[in-house]
Amino acid sequence: MDPKLSACIRSGVTSAPDPWDAARELKAALDQPNPSLILVFVSPDRDFPAVSQALTETFGPVPVVGCTTAGEITPAGYRRGSIVGISLASPGFIAVAERIDNLHTFHMARGNDLVQRALRRLDREAPDLSRDRTFAMLLIDGLSGCEEAVVSALHDALGGIPLFGGSAGDTLQFRRTCVLHDGVFHQDSAVLLLVATRLPFRVFKTEHFVSSEEKMVVTEADPVNRIVTEINGEPAAREYARVVGLEIDELTPTIFAAHPVVVRIGGSYFVRSIQKVNPDHSLTFFCAIDQGIVLTVARGIDLVENLERLFADLRNDIGPPELVIGCECVLRNLEQEQKGLTDRVGRLMVDNKVVGFSTYGEQYLAMHVNQTFTGVAIGRRAAP
Repeated sequence: MDPKLSACIRSGVTSAPDPWDAARELKAALDQPNPSLILVFVSPDRDFPAVSQALTETFGPVPVVGCTTAGEITPAGYRRGSIVGISLASPGFIAVAERIDNLHTFHMARGNDLVQRALRRLDREAPDLSRDRTFAMLLIDGLSGCEEAVVSALHDALGGIPLFGGSAGDTLQFRRTCVLHDGVFHQDSAVLLLVATRLPFRVFKTEHFVSSEEKMVVTEADPVNRIVTEINGEPAAREYARVVGLEIDELTPTIFAAHPVVVRIGGSYFVRSIQKVNPDHSLTFFCAIDQGIVLTVARGIDLVENLERLFADLRNDIGPPELVIGCECVLRNLEQEQKGLTDRVGRLMVDNKVVGFSTYGEQYLAMHVNQTFTGVAIGRRAAP
């Protein structure tokens, strides 16, 4: 590998409670010549205005982009309460960022305009890098309920550029989730990153569920708010609990993590995870849901084996990873905790240089999904 390119990636983490101390620690870990982007994932228990000010002043003119988390994936493994950062620098990487505000009024034309603006900027800054050496990352307010519309529009406008991303979280509080751009944490907003690189990369998605024979039909729903009120003509929570062999008062995020439902789209199954039970026994989902959809209760397979197979495939494809930017559903974390797998999976993440965050949903190509691990793996071989 070209030593100039090997020096273009840095990552680090800080648990310093003071925002200025945290910013200085990140600066020391991420500092390198010609940085193109600083990407940060910030615990929701932080003072957002203080953190944004400290990061902006510490990193100066370098763009700092990021979001709040439901947990952090750091160079040292899983953490909570921290700020984890990634630095990408030229000549290995050129990055541009564009923000979408007022997601509740989003329409496809806005997505197309934003993508074209970002592509023009990237073409000016990296004229010698073709589109097939570019990937896209979306960070979006995880409580906006707008992921499906946004990711679909952006994917269409991006053409063949692969997209992945994550929905910002707040550690299952469901109160405030934000993206960071231009020195401010924004709600009801999203940030699209386009990254052109001279290194090999692969955008990926994996999940560890397969369909069972247990079918349920959504017979009444509020699609705008992602609420299912009836399943099979019965109150949604009561019917879901019956199908998985439990009582309503036993339904918790851990149960939802262990018993997700999937929908069949285009010949493939995609997870549609439940967020919570409401007082009227309706169910709120993390993803779009509508009346008439057939839900299938999913059956879990070995999460660790699934991850090991993913990393082996990535290594075969692009060689040992120099960095994996990962977006992992918070419900996977709950399952790992329940099964005592957190340390084991954390070691796998460290061994494969994964840095990222726990999400309220994941984006992959044109889809918004749940209970998934998605991201981009960046290899060490210089592209020809």
